[in-house]
Amino acid sequence: MPWFDAGVNLLDKRFDANDIIARAKENGVDKLCIITTHPDEWSEAEALYQRFPDSCCYTIGVHPHNAKVVNAEHYSLLEKFAQKPGCVAIGECGLDFNRDFSPRDTQKQVFEAQLIIAKALDLPVFLHERDAFNDQIQLLEKYRSCIRGGIAHCFTGNEAQVKAYLSLGLYIGVTGWVCDEKRGEALRGAVKQIPLDKIILETDAPYLFPKTLKPRKRNNEPAYLPHIAEQLSNYLNVDNDKLQSSSYANTCKLFCIE
Repeated sequence: MPWFDAGVNLLDKRFDANDIIARAKENGVDKLCIITTHPDEWSEAEALYQRFPDSCCYTIGVHPHNAKVVNAEHYSLLEKFAQKPGCVAIGECGLDFNRDFSPRDTQKQVFEAQLIIAKALDLPVFLHERDAFNDQIQLLEKYRSCIRGGIAHCFTGNEAQVKAYLSLGLYIGVTGWVCDEKRGEALRGAVKQIPLDKIILETDAPYLFPKTLKPRKRNNEPAYLPHIAEQLSNYLNVDNDKLQSSSYANTCKLFCIE
């Protein structure tokens, strides 16, 4: 039975796509979703998909950190790339009030513009949020009847937050954060509130190396997804095969992949 890593920063300069995909396959991870976060990455993601169409799909979007670079032409370009083969979602988009690399008003404007594009193209959204939950929920509530669902990517919140996302019909992306003894405590409680038909596994590689995996490596990668799943299945007291099949099916459903 294969695995599907629903979120990989495969365009990161630390990665060689050939090596990463080869090691993923050796560990049973046969599909990856490439995350884009900046307009400069969109053509690169499409090119990678063209090289590995059986292994990859990709998102097209602007991370809130990069909202400050967006101009009117970027929205037209985003719509163009989002309609190309292999694009499965709009994002990584959302709000990040933790570091405020872009002004908050600008983040909100760019996020809402991407929700509008997702509505127009009938694509799900690939969501990012840090320290901006209430503002993010307000915008999602505004468009909940207009967009075709989405995923709370790399969810690290608490039980109340996961319930709020689930009430919007969103899938919940679980990463190696759940393996972090200290930082992952709230998440380990929250994941118990997620039905199996709403859980999606992802690595967010090269970030969030699972701390329960030894020896420690410098970078996280899709090959480690089965380890994250094993830890999560233990926390949930769910058979690992069942978690695997559910996550794979959920990811395919979210991204409309046969």
